[in-house]
Formats: sequence, structure tokens, C-alpha cells
Amino acid sequence: MEVTIHLRHPNPAGVRLELWHQHDYRFSPQRFDPVARDEDGIVFKPRNGLSSFHFKFLNLPGDPGMERFYAGYLGQEVWCLPERAEVYAVRPATARGHIDQFYQRIQHLVPEGLYLPETDVAYLRDGIPPAPGKRPGLQKSLLGANVLRDGSILFGLFHPRAAQVFLVGNFNNWQCPGHSDPRPEQFLPLELYRGYYDLPNLWVYHYQPRQPLEELEYQFFVMGGVPLEDGSRRPQKYLHDPLTRCYGPDITTNPCRVVDPTRYHWRSVDWQTPDIADLIIYEMNIYGFTEGDADIPAAEQGKFQGVIRRIRNGFFKELGVTALGFMPTSEAPSMQGPTALGYDPCGFAAIERDFGTPDDLRELVDTAHGHGLAILMDLVFNHTANSFNPLWDSILDGNPGGFYFSGSTPWGNKVATEREEVQNFLIDVCKLLLKEYRVDGFRFDATHSDWMDHNFLRHLEYEIRGRGFKPDAILIVENLPNQPDLNLQGWNGFAQWCDPFHDKMKALLREGVYQDWVTNNPEHLGDVFYYCRNFYAAHTNNVINYCESHDENSMAYEVATDGPALQTEPAKERKARLGLMATIMALGQPMIYMGQEFGVDRPRNRVQFEWPSDLKKHSFYQWASHLIQLRRRYPGLKLSGSDLIGEGRFQFIAGPWLERGKGRLVIGWRVKPSEVPYEQLVVLFNFEPYDVDLEIDFGTPGLWAKLADIDRVNDLPPLGTNSPEAPETITTAGLFPHFTLPSSSGFVYKWVQ
Repeated sequence: MEVTIHLRHPNPAGVRLELWHQHDYRFSPQRFDPVARDEDGIVFKPRNGLSSFHFKFLNLPGDPGMERFYAGYLGQEVWCLPERAEVYAVRPATARGHIDQFYQRIQHLVPEGLYLPETDVAYLRDGIPPAPGKRPGLQKSLLGANVLRDGSILFGLFHPRAAQVFLVGNFNNWQCPGHSDPRPEQFLPLELYRGYYDLPNLWVYHYQPRQPLEELEYQFFVMGGVPLEDGSRRPQKYLHDPLTRCYGPDITTNPCRVVDPTRYHWRSVDWQTPDIADLIIYEMNIYGFTEGDADIPAAEQGKFQGVIRRIRNGFFKELGVTALGFMPTSEAPSMQGPTALGYDPCGFAAIERDFGTPDDLRELVDTAHGHGLAILMDLVFNHTANSFNPLWDSILDGNPGGFYFSGSTPWGNKVATEREEVQNFLIDVCKLLLKEYRVDGFRFDATHSDWMDHNFLRHLEYEIRGRGFKPDAILIVENLPNQPDLNLQGWNGFAQWCDPFHDKMKALLREGVYQDWVTNNPEHLGDVFYYCRNFYAAHTNNVINYCESHDENSMAYEVATDGPALQTEPAKERKARLGLMATIMALGQPMIYMGQEFGVDRPRNRVQFEWPSDLKKHSFYQWASHLIQLRRRYPGLKLSGSDLIGEGRFQFIAGPWLERGKGRLVIGWRVKPSEVPYEQLVVLFNFEPYDVDLEIDFGTPGLWAKLADIDRVNDLPPLGTNSPEAPETITTAGLFPHFTLPSSSGFVYKWVQ
């Protein structure tokens, strides 16, 4: 069998080919000289009678002696490049120049509302940001399917190992070399350009459609640099666009859809992302929040439109939260249902079809902003799904799954976030969501360094906030157990779901041990209320406190697992109230999980719950909503800083380490957010299952109105009917000698005169 091997090299003088058979030790390596030159370089025609063999090039400048493999299924003519180990069955494309040159030709066509991928973090490799205006490297990568001003579409794909790439879709009858009836006159080959690291790895095609954009479906057909196709045994594959904004309705083929993000007309143009100190986060699942609820039309249940309806009906305004934290809205292959969480993504930039269209999500964000609500999106960058995985084996790289993966996690394939090109891709996803959907920030799933590279997160923060793409973007990580290296300078670092607060609250409310490692002893009680400064946080901005989340049992369900005494409905409700009150009052930012405002009793990983028939008659909800409104109204309940005690704005007045409360599960503090006496507050908690009598130092003499306890909230006008004359108002000269804290209780007092 005679094989023709082309080697592309500009200076091939003295290069020879060495060939051997890996499994036949009787076969000695043979060496061959080139037989001809062509436009690529030189040609070898080794005659050895083998249908498969290994070979390498000798004396090839820049080649460290890479071993290559030929098999008969590649055909009788193959091509090699000096910098790659691939043996190509088709002639590799040659780069037409740098991608910036292509961008210069079309930049006048880029509309304002479109995000054109631009990220290149290579300049951050040494960890030192460049001087202002000095950002070397790639300027635009042109990836994805981007609709330009003239209606044309710019398609781009990153693939550093392909020989040829073709655009296929319903606009050219899916024609490409892999078609069962190939028609070359309909092929749409992408052009190769130099991009990242000035290497040929970016492929683009500028297409003028002849049909409505909303009907266009597409994929890429890649030849070379991918696994062998099942049928043909050729290294070729249909690939989904990693940056597709949406998938088509066919869940068997999942074609990518072309989306024009500039068609939506935004109304809330003056919206400002709130300061992190003003966050009261409501974590929610789009499906579970409205699915099966009688107050939502059937066509809107479980969808973006159902959430829009609840926003417009004033639910969140009455509840008092300031931010909606969406569980993943990225496309996931799992079916919607009571336990479908969305943490199995298959398209990071694609919007889940089951929830609605990309414009439905834009309308949801727009409506939320119009009603004073920030939007945070949950992104799962640590792993991908296995049942449908567009990135898996999309670029061969010598490890399972290829270029985008590096091992595994308990939930699926581990994304190679340590790799710069993967970082570029994921940061571009974030920028796309920020610009095209105008979200306020993100929560990143499972970011512990066991699962995610922290240099990636620091690069992401700098690219988004440090470079001014969105300086006020809210960035939250689920970094459990918490690590301090993401704090940066504290005020500008990542907020983290606070594991110590959650675990301690669960142990306290269970009156026992939580998960075999946290007990309800007095240790660290002050730490978890003082933003866990002695654990990991450098600033209140670094802390998101919560007792419930999608991944945790509700308080009512949790406490009932610890014995008969806590299995009664009154006991479960009281503990649920205490947990919610502690979350709202602790230093840091509070988060509640949908349904927690109703005291829902449910196990972890449940996204459906029964919506109350009449919120006005729901005592738990009415108490919770008024409690949350206190947090919104009073600066002393949302203090922000890195040393509030040292600044004199916060002082513990009761605790197990103090004489007042010594050894008992009680804690209290006094806040003075400013020099205005009227803003002073006192907060008290008793986690003991019995009453505790304490001397309380209110500090400032005068009248202290009780704004809240575990049963009732009554604010001062105009939000309530409380007054200095109310019977529960305390008159004190500063010290109140015998204050009884009932079992499992909490209080908020405010100086009034």
C-alpha cells in the first residue's frame, strides 16, 4: 500500500521520515527521503506494505520529534503540520492573516446591543494587570453566531486542531463533506485566522441569510482534530456552537439557533445595580416557582412569563427582597420536574428552552429592574452534563473529553478552568449575559479549588470589574467550605455562600449535631453573626448568610429529623422563624430560598412547593415580609465594612464568651451606624430551649421600641403602627437589669427618644 504524506513547512531541507510498526518487533524502523516538493512543503511516499504505522520526522525545525500514527481509514493521501501530532485526511486550511484584520473590515456593522467575544486572559498570566490602555493580545475573537447591522451573520468557532471547518444549517440543506449526498457547490467553508497566541485557531464565515433569522438553525462540521466518526472512521464531527444563545426545539438533534439580541426594546434604561450591602437575595428556580400554581395561567407556569406575572402582581415588593437569584437558566438536558435543579448544563450561553425564549428572559430582567429587583444568574462552570455534552471530544487533546476537560467531579466532567482558552470562553459567556441580558451579576456553583481554578475566578473578576466592563457586577461563589483567597481586598472580592453560618444555625436549631461535624455548643456563636471574620471573610461584602437553599433541607424539615420534641408543627414553625430571623439580622447579606417565606417543610433539592391561597391570611408570610422590610429600612441592619467593632458601629452586648450570657446560647449586639441616635438598634437571640434572664446594656438611655420578635413585627410609621407609647416599649437608663429571653427567641429594638 502506497501512502502519500504531505508535510507543510517553509524550510524542509534535510528533513527525513522515520517509520515503524508499533506491535511488530521484527519490523525495524525505516527511514525515507522526500520524493517531491509541492506548495505546502515536501512529499513522502513510503513503501512498506503496512496498513497502519507510526512515524515521525527527523531534522524538522520546531518539531520535538512528535510521534504520529497512520491508519488505512485516513485514505492514501494525508497531511501533517510540524506543530501538531495530527495526521489529516484532508489538506489543512492556511491562515489568511490575524483575526483583528478581519474585525477591522466588519466592525462598522457591529450593533450596540451585541456582545462580540473579546476575552484573552494571556496578558494576566503573571498576575499583574497591565497599565491602563496597555492590553496586548487578541482584541476580538468573533466567536458564536452574531447578527450584524445589515442582517448578515458572522459565525465563528475556536478550534486549534481542525484541518477544515464547514458551516451547515437549514439554509444550505446541511451540506458539507460529511453529508450522505454531498454537493460541494453548497458547502460553506469557514476561513482560518490567527487568534489566541497569534496561532491559527479561529474560524469565521460571514453569511448573508435569505430567510428570517428566527428560522435559522446551524452547526459546524469539523474535519480533523476530533475523534473518529462512528460510521466512516474518519476524524470528523458535527459540533454545536459552544456560544450558541439558544437551541432549536428538536431535542434529538439540538440544532443551534440564530438569535438577534438587539431586537428587544429595553424600558428600564436608568437601572443601577444595587450595592452589595443592599442585597436581600431570593433564590428561586424558574420552573418550581410557578409550576402548578392556580394564580398563574397554565401557559405561563414554570416559565419566565410566570415569574414576570408575579413581579407585576407586586409579590416581591411586598416581600421586600431586592434581588432574585435564579438557579441555572442555561440549557440542561434534564426534564423539568420537582427535582430538576438545572445543575447539569450543556450550553453555558444558551437559555433553557423549557423556560421560554431569550427575549422572554430579557423581558423578565427588564421587568425586574422596573420593579427595583436585581437579577443574579447561577452559572455552573465546574462540570457539564453527560447525556448531551456539546464540548465533549469537540477538540482532541490527549485526555478524556478533550480540550475543555481535565478529570471529573462528583457531578460530572470537570471543566478545565485552569486552561487560558477555556477561561476566555467562560468569561465571554459572562460578558454576553451581562451585556445582552443586562443581568446584575452571577453566583458560581461549586468553586472550591478542588473543582475550579481560582486564577480563573480572579481573571474573571478583573476582566469584568477591574477593566470596567461592569464595575458594579455582583459576583458570588459557592466556595464550600469557605476559602479566604477569593476575598481580594475584601470590599472588592467575591461574596461567598457562608458555610459556617449555615451549619451553625442548623446545629443550633436542631438542638444537637448537624452533619456529624457541627454541634450546638457556644463556640463560634459570635463569629457566625459577625460575618465570619475569624473564619475567612475580610469584609461584610464577602458573606452571604443563609439557612435554606436548593441544596439544603428547609428549617422545618431539618429540625424534625432530630427527635420527637421538634416534630410538632408549632416547634417546626418556631425554629423556622428563628432561623429566618437570624439570617436577616446577621452581618453580611441574607439569602432566602423560595418558599422559606412561607415556612415550607421540604427536603433538599426540591423546587416545587404549594403556593398559599391567601397571602394576607398567611401568618408566617406576613411576619417574614415585615421582618425583611425592617432590613431594608434601617441602616443598622445592613452595616457594611471590614472592622465595624473597631469603628464603633457594632458592639456585642451578650454572648457565651461575655459575663452577660456566659456559657449559654444567647447573643446580642448594639449598632450605631451613624452619630444620629435615632438609628441605634439592639438585636437579641436566645437559642437555648429554655428562658434566659439577662442584664441588657442598651447603651443610650431613653425609650426603646420593640420592632420585632419571633411572633410579630410592628414597625414605626409609615410602615407600621408602633410608637414610643406602645406597651412593649422599654424605658431604660441604659442598663435593663432583668430582660427575659424566651426559649428560641429573637428581638429587635430601636431607640426612639
